[in-house]
Amino acid sequence: MTEQSKSSRIGGAGSGRRRKQPAKRSRKVAVLVSGALAVLVLGGAGLGYVYFKLDGNLEGVDINAQLGTDRPDDVDNGSMDILVLGSDSRSGDNGAYGKDEGGARSDTAMVVHVYEGHKKASVVSVPRDTLVDRPSCTDAQGTAVAGEQRAMFNTAYEVGGPACAVKTVEAMSGIRMDHYIEVDFTGFKKLIDELGGVEITTTAAIEDSKSHLDLEPGTHTLDGEQSLGLVRTRKSVGDGSDLGRIQLQQAFMKAFIDQVKDVGVFTNPTKLLDLADAATKAITPDSELDSVQELMGFAKGLSGIGAQDVHMVTMPVEYDPRDPNRVVPLEAQSRQVWTALKKDLPIPASATKDAATGQADGVVK
Repeated sequence: MTEQSKSSRIGGAGSGRRRKQPAKRSRKVAVLVSGALAVLVLGGAGLGYVYFKLDGNLEGVDINAQLGTDRPDDVDNGSMDILVLGSDSRSGDNGAYGKDEGGARSDTAMVVHVYEGHKKASVVSVPRDTLVDRPSCTDAQGTAVAGEQRAMFNTAYEVGGPACAVKTVEAMSGIRMDHYIEVDFTGFKKLIDELGGVEITTTAAIEDSKSHLDLEPGTHTLDGEQSLGLVRTRKSVGDGSDLGRIQLQQAFMKAFIDQVKDVGVFTNPTKLLDLADAATKAITPDSELDSVQELMGFAKGLSGIGAQDVHMVTMPVEYDPRDPNRVVPLEAQSRQVWTALKKDLPIPASATKDAATGQADGVVK
């Protein structure tokens, strides 16, 4: 497949096709990057002279090569499924957020389903504390990693990296992931700061010593450090669980997407370049999105989706009877979610009706 035809398949909202062939070589709230790229990178269409600079920021991971053929079928129904992941690695500049305890884990994980026509999307957040049957996999060095029953979901990334995280999601959902995007702590902060902050409204005070966040009720424009604190906050909201943190993250993401749409980068080339530079430095994509040309095509296919077009849910779970600090999937309801997405249908409200929530809904608007 040529670069031109590959790019048109990735980005064509009109074509609505899903890729089946691998490309060339081979981290916090990565759906943010999907929204950001839809404006930032697409807006760079006339800035050909910066391609080389931005391409140099990107290093992809070849998920297809690592997973091989033992994957769900790639159903060509015009939709697209993306695993977006944030890593809690404490290495490098991220060391300010604590000690690395054995390796990076997926701190935030979401399955983004873009519906046929690429005008609407559903986002399913997967709680990192979910106990799952983790499949065996192979890490980036080719080392076999044994599967494990009742393993925390976020250990998949820890023991086997991105490919093992993708395989675990595919085993849970029965849906093949078309793309993978990862964002790290430092990159997330810099992207928000380049944007000029994100405006949110809190309906209750948030004071969390672990995430270094202290907000009174009211409207705030959060800088990168505060934004990172918000999406990491859990103990001081709702029931103090990861489920409450997910509710904060989802509200923040919608505010971010709206602000990116309104920032006016098209009339400010310098702002555009700074944002595109920050965005491409922040992410580790799969090897089919590791060039500016490929990202532009991908972004073009998402550019018609605004916050009002995104339906966000959490995978239906309940607190584990054997360990209240963990959650387990509600099997019947989870099947409803994954079946709907597999058929490119809206997620029914009944799927999340009786699920645990974290009790933090509405704290951030």
